[in-house]
Amino acid sequence: MSPSEIGSILDVMMMVALCTLIMIGIPVVFILTGCAIIFAGLGILFGAFDPFMLGALAQRVFGTMTSEVLIAIPLFVFMGMMLEKSKIAPELLEAMARLFGSVRGGLAISVTIVGALLAASTGIVGATVVTMGLIALPAMMKRNYEPGFSCGSICAAGTLGQIIPPSTVMVILGEVLASAYQQAQLAQGLFSIQTISVGQLFAGSMIPGLMLAGIYILYQVTLCYLKPEIGPAIPQSDRDSVSGGQIARALIPPIALIIAVLGSILGGIATPTEAAAVGAVGATLLAGLRNSEDSAWPIYLAATCAVVMVVLGVMFDLRIGRQEAPLMDRIAVWTAAVLGVGLAYGILVSLRRAFRGGMLGQVSHATMSVTAMIFATLIGATLFSLVFRGLGGDEMIRAVLEMIPGGKYGALAAVMLVIFILGFPLDFVEIVIIVVPIVGPVLLQMGIDPIWFGVLIAMNLQTSFLTPPLGPTLFYLQGVLPPEVDSRDVYRGVTPFVILQVIGILLVVLFPALATWLPDVLF
Repeated sequence: MSPSEIGSILDVMMMVALCTLIMIGIPVVFILTGCAIIFAGLGILFGAFDPFMLGALAQRVFGTMTSEVLIAIPLFVFMGMMLEKSKIAPELLEAMARLFGSVRGGLAISVTIVGALLAASTGIVGATVVTMGLIALPAMMKRNYEPGFSCGSICAAGTLGQIIPPSTVMVILGEVLASAYQQAQLAQGLFSIQTISVGQLFAGSMIPGLMLAGIYILYQVTLCYLKPEIGPAIPQSDRDSVSGGQIARALIPPIALIIAVLGSILGGIATPTEAAAVGAVGATLLAGLRNSEDSAWPIYLAATCAVVMVVLGVMFDLRIGRQEAPLMDRIAVWTAAVLGVGLAYGILVSLRRAFRGGMLGQVSHATMSVTAMIFATLIGATLFSLVFRGLGGDEMIRAVLEMIPGGKYGALAAVMLVIFILGFPLDFVEIVIIVVPIVGPVLLQMGIDPIWFGVLIAMNLQTSFLTPPLGPTLFYLQGVLPPEVDSRDVYRGVTPFVILQVIGILLVVLFPALATWLPDVLF
C-alpha cells in the first residue's frame, strides 16, 4: 500500500474510533487528544504522517490562547452565570404572565418572550429550560394548561439561546468559521483573503432567531384560539393587575443590557470582546441591584457614568498621551476619568453584595469550569484536526462530499444530517469545534456563504436538541417535571415545535437573505 492509501485507512479508523468512544460516554476532550496521539503514532510508524507537522501544534495552541475574540468567551460565560444567579427569570415570567393573562395561551406566550430575552442575556440553554420548568410549568398546570403544550413551549423557548445573539457558542462558531473560510480561500489560490467576524454572524442570526420566536407565538395563539381548553385565559377573578412600573422594572434592565451588548457590536462601536466586557459589568451591576435590600443609588450612579462615558467616547477622542490634544478633548478625558471612578465604585459595591450573598463564588467557579472545558476542547480539537489533515483527511472529505448527488446543496444536506445526529450525544461547542474545521473548508470552497452556513448550523442543532427521544433539552426538563406530568407529555408536546423549527430552517434555506441581508447592511 502507498502512504496515501494507509493515511486514508487511518483517517476512517480515526473517525470510527471518535464516534464509538463518544457513544460510550468518555469525555470528548480526552477522546480528541487520545485519538490524535494514537493515530499520529500509527501514521508515523507506517510512513503516512510527517512528524514535523506536530511542530505546528504549539503555535496553534498559542494562537488559540491569545485570540482576542476568544477572550469574549469567559466574559460572556460570566455574564450569563451572573444573570442566572440574579433571579431575573422569575420576575420576568411573573410580569409577562400578568400582562398576557387575559389572552388564551398567555402563559405560553410569556414563556416564549422570556425565553427569547434570557437567550439574548445568558445563552445558557440548560439553565433556561430548568429555570422555566421550575417556575412556569407549575403555574401552567395550576391554570389547567394541557401538559404537552406547556412542556413543548418551555423546551422550544429554552433552545432559542442557540440562535439569538449574543451567546458564547456563536462566538466559538464565528471564530471557527472564520478560520475555515480563510483555509477555503487559500486552497482556491486566493491570496486577497476576505474575512468574516463574530459580529457578522451575530447579525446573520438575529432575523432567523426572532423569526423562530415569532413562529412559536403565532402557533401558540392560533392553537389556543381554535382549542381554548389547551391554554385557557386566566379568569378575571384570579388575575392580578400589573402596573407599568412593575413591567418596566422587570423588562428594562435585561433589555438595556442586551441593547448595550448587541447594539455596540452591530453598531460598530465595540468588538465582541469589548461588548462582552460591557455585558459582564452590566450583569454584575444588575446582580448588585436585584439581590440586596441596601440602597440602590451606587448602582444607578455606575450605570449613569457608564452611559455618559460611552457618549463621550463617541463624541470626543479620549486617547491619552497625545502631545497637543484639543481643549475639549482634554476636558472630555478628565470628565471620563471622574466618571470612571463612579463606575468603579458601583462595581465594587455590586461585587461586595454578590460576595456577601454567596453568589460571586458560585459564578466565578462556574465560569472557570465552563471556560476551562471550552478551551481544553479547543486545544484537543486543534491536535485532532492537525493529525486528521496530516493523514490526508481533508482530501478524503472533499472527495466524499463531491460524490454526493446535488452538488454543493447535496453536500450541505449531508453535512447537516451528520450534525443533526451528533446533536444528540454532543454539546453545541463540541460539535462546532470537531465538525466545522473538517467539513467547513470543503463546503466553503464549493461556494457556500459562510454566514448562511453558520446560521443553518445553529438552527439545525437547535432542532436536534428538541427532537425526541434523545434531544438534550428534553432531558433537562424531565429532571424538574412535577408529578402530574410525565415524559410522554414532553415528547408529545415538543413534536409540533420540531415541525415549526424545520419550517424555519426551510425558510432560511429558500431565502438566504434572511441570514445574509443584515450583515451586508451593517458590515
